[in-house]
Amino acid sequence: MTVRIVTDSSCDLPQGMADSLGITIIPLSVRFGDTEYIDRTTITTDEFWSKCAQSAVLPETAAPSPGQFEQAYRTLATNGDSIVVISLSSSLSATMQSAEIAAKAVTPDIDVRIVDSRNASMGLGLTVLDCAQAAKNGASADDIVALAESLIPRTHVFGALDTLENLKKGGRIGGAKAMLASALSIKPLIEIRGGLVEEAGKQRTRSKALAFLVDVLKQHDGALERVGILHAQCPDIDAFVQMVKSVYSGEVIVGDIGAVIGTHAGEGTIGIAFRQSA
Repeated sequence: MTVRIVTDSSCDLPQGMADSLGITIIPLSVRFGDTEYIDRTTITTDEFWSKCAQSAVLPETAAPSPGQFEQAYRTLATNGDSIVVISLSSSLSATMQSAEIAAKAVTPDIDVRIVDSRNASMGLGLTVLDCAQAAKNGASADDIVALAESLIPRTHVFGALDTLENLKKGGRIGGAKAMLASALSIKPLIEIRGGLVEEAGKQRTRSKALAFLVDVLKQHDGALERVGILHAQCPDIDAFVQMVKSVYSGEVIVGDIGAVIGTHAGEGTIGIAFRQSA
């Protein structure tokens, strides 16, 4: 019996990578004014950023409905397979709540386990990747849940933003509120800590902000298992990838920041996701 891995579209995993490991991605939705789009389904990442550039108002996101999860559960479990859902931080979205409501609706017919990643973007994505690989190798649902729980506290995301305006208006700024007073003259740095967006520092220029991100990796040099880079339409992404590769010789996964995270982080955001060794 196979274990199927489900996550949501905030994971910012490249679609080809998700497909190769059989990961099911439940899409959140994004709304521009009165028009709603389904992430990765009726709007691509490029289309999202194009609409952002043309829109006078910031987009808004909404969690998937319980029905979306339930439909996926029933489709995936036709052979009696178990399902492990690894979700966007429950402190940032109602996505996990929808997954839980759907799980109750299919109990006891389908075995569904739900794990709160306490993370977002590629931080969620890195955990999903390893759990999907374990499932592909034949691990049980119990083993995969235990693996996820062991990876989560060791997985971190740091980001350099061009502006805090999106986070402020979206209400996702958490402990980073203290940065607002001086945000006009600095490049804000954030991290996801304890499932929330928190302040990580501030730098006067983008080059210094990117150097800060690389320094974070240097501080963990020799104790890194996984590294990913996330970015939102950043023309300097290739140069940043080379900066990261100068301090980490392993595989570096590069993913576009999609509609879900992009709505709150804003264009120009660049970040790192990494996991420390146990």
